[in-house]
Amino acid sequence: MPRAKRSMPEKVSVQCRVNGHDATLLDFPMARLLDALREQLSLTGIKEGCGEGECGACSIEMDGRLVNSCLVPVAQAEGATIRTIEGVADGEQLHEVQQAIITHGGAQCGICTPGMILAAVNLLEHNGRPTEAEVRVALAGNLCRCTGYTKIFESVLAAVTVAEARD
Repeated sequence: MPRAKRSMPEKVSVQCRVNGHDATLLDFPMARLLDALREQLSLTGIKEGCGEGECGACSIEMDGRLVNSCLVPVAQAEGATIRTIEGVADGEQLHEVQQAIITHGGAQCGICTPGMILAAVNLLEHNGRPTEAEVRVALAGNLCRCTGYTKIFESVLAAVTVAEARD
């Protein structure tokens, strides 16, 4: 008896808004959003660290929530509003967190930095005056293999001070 041919899944067109611009992703429904954003939209600031949702290097904001893009199927992005590290700065003006990371030495090799920044920005958008303990909890999903986190936490707290002075 002949084997039945398996039909390959077809690519789908996914409409979403990425960093303030309408975007169309064409991929298999269960393809990783991480890969589609990097390969189709050239958003290479998103990094793959572990590919298992454990390190936070691939963090993005999706509808205001911080998510690991390596765990999100492309089909789930239909109609979503997505922000990547490339969408954090306002033109040439860096976000307070980005500037503080530079000023206070919070960046090391750069693999974790985009995810750390997005986690910190997301925190500040939901809690404009976090304590050090709250910063530590908010960044707990982001692993850094280069440093002891102290400079990263100090950078985020410095960004809070700058934001408070501005407001």
